[in-house]
Amino acid sequence: MIKKLFSYLIPVKIYEAKSALSKSIEVTWANGELVLDSENTNYSYGSLQRILKVGLKNIGYKKIIAMDSILVLGVAGGSVIKTLVDEIKFEGKITGVELDSEIIKVANKYFKLNEIKNLEVVIGDAFEFVLKTKDRYDLIIIDIFQDITMPNFLFETFFINRICYLLKNKGFVLFNTMILNESQNIRNKKYLTDFNEHQFKIRTIPRIEVHNELIVIEKMV
Repeated sequence: MIKKLFSYLIPVKIYEAKSALSKSIEVTWANGELVLDSENTNYSYGSLQRILKVGLKNIGYKKIIAMDSILVLGVAGGSVIKTLVDEIKFEGKITGVELDSEIIKVANKYFKLNEIKNLEVVIGDAFEFVLKTKDRYDLIIIDIFQDITMPNFLFETFFINRICYLLKNKGFVLFNTMILNESQNIRNKKYLTDFNEHQFKIRTIPRIEVHNELIVIEKMV
């Protein structure tokens, strides 16, 4: 409790570990709440939770409550899952895919991720999961970073097409991206051209928390 109160004055780190995938994993009290950070960016809760909440509100909480199944690619500490369950009151099935098993251990210990009854966590590669799964989803949330780097496969046409295939009719994709330079801005603009405008409605929410751009994709048919 003392650390929590003190965190309103200055962040208080309570856990730090090395990870082969994420380099550094840190749990910190900041402004009275626990956050999960990598070496250079926020991984869960804090600013990331605010960013993804903007996207979920853009889709509409009423629409999300009525959904049956949600896929989260990139779980980290599980802040977006907490928003879905605690704030939106989503009761359908959530499948979370996370490559870094060390992060899931931290999420279970400090953020009680393993106590969410309608969540199944898969430790594995998101690309392989998307390639192999036979399930379809009402909402696919993509939030995959290794520190501040986004894997190239997220922007490849094959992966995009597979994501669209796994999406149910009238379903949504919420894609969190980071733009730090002009080449990444061009990358995002090119990404948007891979969608058939008659099948998908696309909108962007730029410059959230300065560097993040959300892409919201709605499957129309």
